[in-house]
Amino acid sequence: MKQREILIFVAVLLASATLAVLATLSLRQWEVSAERRVHEQARDMAAMAAEKIEMAVLKLEEEGLGSLRLATRDPRFTPEMIETWKTHTSFFDRAYLCDRQGKVPYPRRLSSPETAMLTGLRTELSAGFWDRGGRRHIQLGDQVALVAVIHGSSRGPLLAVLRRSEQGLRRDILEKTLAGLEGQSTLAVLDNSGRPVYAARSLDRAEHVLSVDFGEALPAWRLALYEPKGLSPRDAVRRQAMLLMAVFVLLVGVIAVGLGATYRLVRRESEMARLKSDFVANVSHDLKTPLALIRMFAETVEPIVHEVLEAFRYPLAQQGFKVEVYVEPDLPEVRLDPEAIKQALANLVDNAIKYSDERRRLSVTVQRCGDEVCIAVSDEGIGIQPREQERIFEKFYRIGRSETQGRRGSGVGLALVKHIVTAHGGSVTVESRPAEGSMFVLRLPIPEAP
Repeated sequence: MKQREILIFVAVLLASATLAVLATLSLRQWEVSAERRVHEQARDMAAMAAEKIEMAVLKLEEEGLGSLRLATRDPRFTPEMIETWKTHTSFFDRAYLCDRQGKVPYPRRLSSPETAMLTGLRTELSAGFWDRGGRRHIQLGDQVALVAVIHGSSRGPLLAVLRRSEQGLRRDILEKTLAGLEGQSTLAVLDNSGRPVYAARSLDRAEHVLSVDFGEALPAWRLALYEPKGLSPRDAVRRQAMLLMAVFVLLVGVIAVGLGATYRLVRRESEMARLKSDFVANVSHDLKTPLALIRMFAETVEPIVHEVLEAFRYPLAQQGFKVEVYVEPDLPEVRLDPEAIKQALANLVDNAIKYSDERRRLSVTVQRCGDEVCIAVSDEGIGIQPREQERIFEKFYRIGRSETQGRRGSGVGLALVKHIVTAHGGSVTVESRPAEGSMFVLRLPIPEAP
């Protein structure tokens, strides 16, 4: 291959490799960026839903606390009024009232844990909290309670501890607030132990995507976003990335195939150019004479055969060939070009030398075959496969076997033999068996008697 063609091929190959690396890095950056963007959008949606829930909780708490405040300010305040208040306020399932000195107006009976809880809260709260009527949220077991100081009661400041109803929280807030916000996603409220407090659908076949914390109204609770398995934002981004990667790999494959085809084409053209150049250099002197100008002389074949074998006497003897020659007596003369026939015979003898292995035997027989003179050159070499016997007379064709690799030759010797014999009006045939040898027969016509 020419240097310029090699440089072009290497340049295209390097450009393709650079493109592959840059595209891979770019695709990876896109995947990370898209995944981050989708994750941020999902987090924003969950944060908005959490804020909406918390605002709804604070609103219901304010409404319930306001109605309780009115009840305690009634001069006829009795514990039964708290029971009435509870029936109208389903958001709270438990209520406690305690004054600053530790007396409990409601409920009338307390368990030991409830008494300990109220005592701890009363002593924990600062004087400022009592004076300004503050409020806060605390965790009572697995429930959240509102702690607030109510002023204006006939009994002085009262500490109200209102425990939310989980059922009321689901019914009055979670179901109403989260309705229409989910789509194929599922929003679930988790308590401080990670247990789902509310979920619109089953989470068994769902994949956790992210969680956001609530504010003060729901301490230690979280709002979690779930997606069906295989449909999470990350999975969607990865599927898109895999699709883009598949397209890119296909494109790189097409480029690679194109480069390979281009390389083979350029290499084949270069090889053909080299073979043509070698052919012209090797046989130009043999094909100088056109068919119409071959000089025909009445000659006997026997001076010609012996001259060719004499020319090969030294290499035949050096390589240990046993040579047998038989020339039928009284052969008729044939009109031929002696030099051309010598060249044809020399090519056959040379092939016999090249393609013989351990059995080195060469036989040349000349005899009359009807109205032709037959010259047979036989060897006991490697032979020729039947499927290749018809192609060996083509220009540049060489037997494609491991035994022939590395042996000299340009693939034009037998083509030249056929050209010479055809120019004399004759023909050439071959009989061969692999590993047994080959026999080439030149048939030259005998001129008719005048």
